[in-house]
Amino acid sequence: MALVQDNYYTVPANQNNKIMKPLLRFTLLAFLQITFFVSGLHAQKIEWTATPAAAGFSAERLKVIDTRLNEWVDKGWMQGATALVIRNGKVVYHKAVGYNDLEAKVPMKKDDIFRIASQSKAITSVAIMILFEEGKLLLDDPVSKYIPAFRKQQVLATFNDADTTYTTVPAKSDITIRQLLTHTSGLGYAQIGSKEANAIYAKSNLTAGIGVVGDDLLSAMNRLGKLPLMHQPGERWTYGLNTDLLGCLVEVISGKTLDQFFRERIFEPLGMQDTYFTIPANKANRLVKLYRELPTGKLEKSPGNMLNGRTITPEYPLQGSTYYSGGAGLSSTIGDYGIFLQMLLNGGIYNGKRILSRRTVDMMTTNQIGEVSYGGGQDKFGLGFSVIMEKSEGRTPANVGTFAWGGAFATSYWVDPTEKMVYLFYRQLQNTSKGESVEKFRAMVYQALND
Repeated sequence: MALVQDNYYTVPANQNNKIMKPLLRFTLLAFLQITFFVSGLHAQKIEWTATPAAAGFSAERLKVIDTRLNEWVDKGWMQGATALVIRNGKVVYHKAVGYNDLEAKVPMKKDDIFRIASQSKAITSVAIMILFEEGKLLLDDPVSKYIPAFRKQQVLATFNDADTTYTTVPAKSDITIRQLLTHTSGLGYAQIGSKEANAIYAKSNLTAGIGVVGDDLLSAMNRLGKLPLMHQPGERWTYGLNTDLLGCLVEVISGKTLDQFFRERIFEPLGMQDTYFTIPANKANRLVKLYRELPTGKLEKSPGNMLNGRTITPEYPLQGSTYYSGGAGLSSTIGDYGIFLQMLLNGGIYNGKRILSRRTVDMMTTNQIGEVSYGGGQDKFGLGFSVIMEKSEGRTPANVGTFAWGGAFATSYWVDPTEKMVYLFYRQLQNTSKGESVEKFRAMVYQALND
């Protein structure tokens, strides 16, 4: 009987179809699994010194970003910026342009610290999901289970513009943790929300969470729980104080301040060394100056951030506070936040440290609001992120499944799982008429792909 031999097995030739093919298939699958495993391990940690070509980018076409960013500085669209593009765990673009301090001509540096405002929300959402994975909460738990002030809430029925009085009706159900994560609870935003929310919340000294002095998170959230929701829970998508309340839940359930929880469970394991509620004194010079755009289009250093009549010092990240706003309070570098996003892209792991399971990350980046309209467009919302859906395919270069958010002071980020890509664009502007630069930056990233 003839024999067929490979490096591992010797079998009769007439048994080839019965034995050889399954064995070879098994061998191939094992090889592929090992290859993917090793590749995955390699991709866990960002390679900061890679060449663009190693990640499928054209170095020549990336120069378009250089040209445009410097042009925007020269035109006065921004005083400066940092940008970061990571693909397959390899940094293909990481640069700073312009100035940290325009008047003093202090150059922007790649490790300068930015007020990231609502980019804090993703970190708080991850913190909640850590507690979810530990069996300390369920996403459909009512918030009132942990903070009784949110039991049997009322919903706004009518509002009198003249004297800010209002009437209410009972809420059909208590708000849930999932509704907080998806901004469908009915909570509005203080200072930057609707006229009704601004007026009602102001009477109880509630804020958007930036630069709060003389208050603490639990006290503020207890006051919030006694105020009416802007609509019935689950009825609509309304951007609001949901994530500040999530941060309060983290504190109540974990027994730690949000600052401490972030530090121990997220920042230190990931090696995020420049992300803070309060920036230490020895790093104060790295805080980027905040600018605002005048009606003439000229930029000037912001004398104070005005939110619904309240002046907030631009130096608030340097002041200590007991109000740890999970929705808006953090400052960070583009590199630190890139690490955080790479962890999510890796399926919850970075540099051998697992923060979340892969399936939990999948949940967070999946449509969680069903047919509820988000922003009037075709995209949807997950557990802390906007998510590009099939109906939006082709409207931008980003692939279906890309998740993203940004901050009020002109910081933005995206994660494209199909391209295995993380990209961020940070400016520091209180207000700007040049919002188009965000989408232009995104287009310039994708045009440089070369594979």
